[in-house]
Amino acid sequence: MEKHRLEWAQKWIQAPKTSWIGIEPFPSENAGEFSAINPSTGEKITQLHLAGSKTVNAAVQSARAAFESAQWKGLHPKERAQSLNRIAAAIRAHHAELATLETFENGKLYRESFEDDIPEAADVFEYYAGWATKIYGETCPTGPAYLNYTVREPLGVCALVVPWNFPFLLACWKISACLSMGNTAIVKPSPQTSSTLLRLMEILTQEKILPPGVLNVVLGGSATGDLLSSHSGIDKISFTGSTSVGKRIVRQSGDSNLKAVTLELGGKSANILFDDTPDLEFALERSFYAMFCHKGEKCSEPTRLFVHQKHYTQTLDFLSRKCEAVRCGDPFDPASDQGPQCTREQFEKILSYIEIGKKEGARLIAGGSQDTTGKNSKGFFVRPTVFADVHPQMKIAQDEIFGPVLAVTPFTSEAEVVEMANSTIYGLAAGLWSSDISRAHRVASQLDAGMVFINRYGCYDFASPFGGFRQSGWGKEMSRDSLNSYTKTKSIWVKL
Repeated sequence: MEKHRLEWAQKWIQAPKTSWIGIEPFPSENAGEFSAINPSTGEKITQLHLAGSKTVNAAVQSARAAFESAQWKGLHPKERAQSLNRIAAAIRAHHAELATLETFENGKLYRESFEDDIPEAADVFEYYAGWATKIYGETCPTGPAYLNYTVREPLGVCALVVPWNFPFLLACWKISACLSMGNTAIVKPSPQTSSTLLRLMEILTQEKILPPGVLNVVLGGSATGDLLSSHSGIDKISFTGSTSVGKRIVRQSGDSNLKAVTLELGGKSANILFDDTPDLEFALERSFYAMFCHKGEKCSEPTRLFVHQKHYTQTLDFLSRKCEAVRCGDPFDPASDQGPQCTREQFEKILSYIEIGKKEGARLIAGGSQDTTGKNSKGFFVRPTVFADVHPQMKIAQDEIFGPVLAVTPFTSEAEVVEMANSTIYGLAAGLWSSDISRAHRVASQLDAGMVFINRYGCYDFASPFGGFRQSGWGKEMSRDSLNSYTKTKSIWVKL
């Protein structure tokens, strides 16, 4: 693993940041400022000039001009693919500095940024570069009097709204799929974690990889997001974030121009250990990692662990020992096992839910407090926390906490655990562990979730659709499924 570029990042990030439109930073319009905070220390790291209506309108005009001029959508698909591959190469060439910025702002471990987020961001551009040349229309069986065929066309200007937990990777998920189909894009990162995307814009401009206006970045929080979702000049919005904000985007999009909407929202995923779990030690190790890596700030993490009574005591003993051994600390320190939560707001929310769990009567067996070891008291560190004997209707079992808080519940029968697993408003992911292949398929078919993992929680590949059911969202990211949401199908009739 290449050494971090912290000294460089601290210097680079000091200059106030503005939105990036076309091929250059856009002058501030005095629409407000935001102080990005280092979650490890609680200290300010940079100042952002937020985008108001003037900036958003300029971004829409830039993206619209680029789209209508056909300088991107009019390229041969092979040429678009070559540009996406060049973006992937640029990300790899700046691997360490992007990983450093990601950790500096988000608080996740440097090795998580370096080994997970940045390489996958490069990989996804290569994946969708491959798709640029592989989208086909169809001929339709309408009878001998007509030739009827379909073509897939880009939607136009797409707004891509990205959260703070995987700010660079999720931005690249959306950008790569969007651009591969010939659309142009306006990306709004979280104001807390904007630097990696701004650095990418610098790199792409320096290397002249994209035509001006094809990719634009606007900085801001919820007010800027509202301007995007209600803008009649935007054809599609893709949002990853909370369910409550997703509902607001649907209303605003409908009231403006009925723009296409893709939503990847919250989760409260169930993970079931049956009495015949194969290799219980591996199941526990994997479940612990899936839950607590990236400090629990993941929408698909298995926050509800249902354990057959046969393994319940052993599981609680394992979780207690593992949590006790976790070292919270500087995310750039190789000895650290868990970094700080990304924001003060999220840090305080997690601690408040821990108090709710105590008051609800759940049994706290690990963690349950801020970590104040050494210099940690100045940052947003929360000890990995486990509650046992959690009733499925407790708030800590129903609400998305989005942090290192695990709710553990015992069960005895298959029907009982399926009912409990489905007893939330969410349906993003679920996992189950069993040696009985019939049971595994039977239970998987009954779990109301968009992704179900059997005997290994957390399996992801660009070739597989990512997304949930119910209030976990609309549509899918990844695979060819995501391309359906970045294209429109036109039916063309020819009288013969």
